[in-house]
Amino acid sequence: MGCIRVGKGPVLVLVHGFLSGLSYWDKQIESLSTRFEVIAMDLPGYGGETQQTGLDTVAGFARTILEQLDKLGVKNFHLVGHSMGGMIAQEIALQAPERVNRLVLYGTGPMGELPGRFEPLKVSMEKVEKDGTEEAKHYTVASWFKQGDKDANFEPGMELAKDVSLQTYINGLNAMAGWSAVGRLDQIQSHTLVIWGDIDRSYIWQQPYALWQEIQNSSLAVMPLCSHNAHLENPQLFNQLLYDFLTHE
Repeated sequence: MGCIRVGKGPVLVLVHGFLSGLSYWDKQIESLSTRFEVIAMDLPGYGGETQQTGLDTVAGFARTILEQLDKLGVKNFHLVGHSMGGMIAQEIALQAPERVNRLVLYGTGPMGELPGRFEPLKVSMEKVEKDGTEEAKHYTVASWFKQGDKDANFEPGMELAKDVSLQTYINGLNAMAGWSAVGRLDQIQSHTLVIWGDIDRSYIWQQPYALWQEIQNSSLAVMPLCSHNAHLENPQLFNQLLYDFLTHE
């Protein structure tokens, strides 16, 4: 797996989402590596790992990350997951609760079928199976920003998305659709921060609300005037939220 490891201090693991890669975290790595040892990985099939075919289960992605951390000699860590990566982070916290110190679930939820998404996952799957992924990648990445494809971060996002294969794309949708943490959230033991952009079109309010209500030791931060990629739209606020949460006694 492509991986970056930089900084000194408590280990902080960053998990990206669908059609993304570790470079999505550049603004967080630069800021937070002054206080933490930051580890970011490309999931199989994404970022610098597009020669592989992405997995089709969230649990499989979670095991892959835990195995990579074992190879790196990392036992305990703070964990941040975005979007599909937030589902993976939930699964890691459920599979290995003794290893996750603090948990940040951002732009994500426990309902893998993504109710209220800008279009149902089934529709997305039917479109790409019929017409390929080019158009779907464009409107999907655009939907992650308040300003759509006019956002300065849209083109770098598309550069990551364009190399994701059709099979990895389909597998990613199947991984999300076939996963749920509903009914298991009370098993998450880590002190958790839920972050949500208030105009997120991928994960509507029902999703972060469920995390906040069902995870026993959880806090909520709503980022105003931000969409699904709030960490790129307002990195200063996002990074401050992470820093305050992870360093609070």
